Amino acid sequence: MYIIIVGGGKVGYHLATALLREGHEVLVLEKDPGKASFLCEQLGSVCVRGDGCEARTLAEAGTERADMLIAVTNEDEDNLVACQVAKHKFNVPRTIARINNPKNEALFKKLGIDVTVSSTNLILEHIEEEVPTHPLVHLLTLKGGNLEVVEVKVPPNSAVVGKRMKEIALPPGSVIALMIGKWGAIVPTPDTILEPEAQLIAVTRPEAEEALRTAITATKGV
Repeated sequence: MYIIIVGGGKVGYHLATALLREGHEVLVLEKDPGKASFLCEQLGSVCVRGDGCEARTLAEAGTERADMLIAVTNEDEDNLVACQVAKHKFNVPRTIARINNPKNEALFKKLGIDVTVSSTNLILEHIEEEVPTHPLVHLLTLKGGNLEVVEVKVPPNSAVVGKRMKEIALPPGSVIALMIGKWGAIVPTPDTILEPEAQLIAVTRPEAEEALRTAITATKGV
């Protein structure tokens, strides 16, 4: 695959190194002279000094034949612009953008970025056992970006504890596909009773995630 990386910071450098090791054709675009010089010393001709947000630079980089563009600069605006230019002007089939501010994730998805990666959310998800205010974990974005596979843990004081699955008011389009507990994993039926500390694997739409989280974790009387 021919992969263009916009942004030659630490993330871009290590990403390029890993992709080269796997045998991919890689080109890194970095507009900062110092960073570009360092990358050229470390990686050779795979690094080019240039602004990955500019159509001219992307054209010179051969973006029209790229299989993927990954934008990992420290500026969300630059990452968004680079991905949009690549997709709409050069018809790059796959774009991936790093998001530094989690509040921008919904905007990126709305504007057609294929995959978004928020380092803040990833950290929260990896330590979700220690962060009770963050009980919903993203597991997978299904192709097209319209559905998410998430994990939601049932708190011991949740209002749904002891209720049957059919009694839970899930948001439209959301489905509980698997329930994992101390007894093992089961595919729940409408009569399956929810128990405390159970882990629920659900399929839902991105805009319904908050409603799903509330439906499973809200305490009695809330």
